[in-house]
Amino acid sequence: MTTTLLLLIIVVALALVFDFINGFHDTANAIATVVSTRALSPVAAVLYAGVLNFGGAMIGTEVAATIGKGLVKAETISLHTVLCTVMAAIIWNLITWYKGLPTSSSHAIIGSLLGATFFSSAAGGDNIIWPALTHKVLIPMFLSPVLGLAIGFVIMVALTWLIYRLQPAFINRLFGRLQIVSAGFMAINHGLNDAQKSMGIIALALVLAFPAESFTVPLWVKLACSVAMGLGTMTGGWRIIRTLGSKMIKLQTVQGFAAETTASIIIGGASHFGIPVSTTHVISSAIMGVGATKRLSAVRWGIVGNIVWAWILTIPLTFLLAGGLMFVYKKFI
Repeated sequence: MTTTLLLLIIVVALALVFDFINGFHDTANAIATVVSTRALSPVAAVLYAGVLNFGGAMIGTEVAATIGKGLVKAETISLHTVLCTVMAAIIWNLITWYKGLPTSSSHAIIGSLLGATFFSSAAGGDNIIWPALTHKVLIPMFLSPVLGLAIGFVIMVALTWLIYRLQPAFINRLFGRLQIVSAGFMAINHGLNDAQKSMGIIALALVLAFPAESFTVPLWVKLACSVAMGLGTMTGGWRIIRTLGSKMIKLQTVQGFAAETTASIIIGGASHFGIPVSTTHVISSAIMGVGATKRLSAVRWGIVGNIVWAWILTIPLTFLLAGGLMFVYKKFI
């Protein structure tokens, strides 16, 4: 077995580990609200989300193309760069999962890829495709939470106006059923956007290992990443589910439906255009927007502050972490 093939196998294995961790780290994105409102039991919600994550991951590859060939110049990096990328993203996800912080796995892998690429050679920043980074990562990074807040607020106001004459018991029954549907769409869109990040990393590794090949996402890569994401989701991410589902704001079924519908619209649209948005940022901000319709004090802003700081720091810290790993790694190769 050649060194290149061995390194490729290690990178693929670690990318699937990252995808698995992404699944249980970001399970809360799809099911925190449906668990919080008791529309589904925790076990049923996790299994439901896991199956639909798998289905969503099989739908497209637009986001994978952005990650694999749209942010960095493949001809300037190596499999060693991709190895350090995945290692840094895994470390960050495990730390934030342990702390119960709903940070972005998307931004973790992107920040890690940028950091490892930057420190992979003397060219540094020249290896990064800055226009694509700006338009497909940085602008959506700030715009998607704003949209989550605004659209969540508007949808919740509209629903409140439509149902204000109905009996509370009827509302809870109706939206308990509707929330199962909205949680399903959220799970599909989570798989569609998030699983493609690992697909893009593996496809990039294949191009680096076999330079004559063009950038494509083989069926076996889609299947492997879909299974890893689905299995990770089925293990649950209970620390983060508690943060999103109850610590930030106590949700009712109609609010859960509004938040999930908002997030699904934004994430589905982003996936269509190949934009790797943070599903965590979107659902968290949607919950804030929905909660703010009751009263601003209904949102526990101290918890929100911790989440926002984790959002802000994810890309720069994973950039430095991957860069540090790349620097140390180069000393031994």
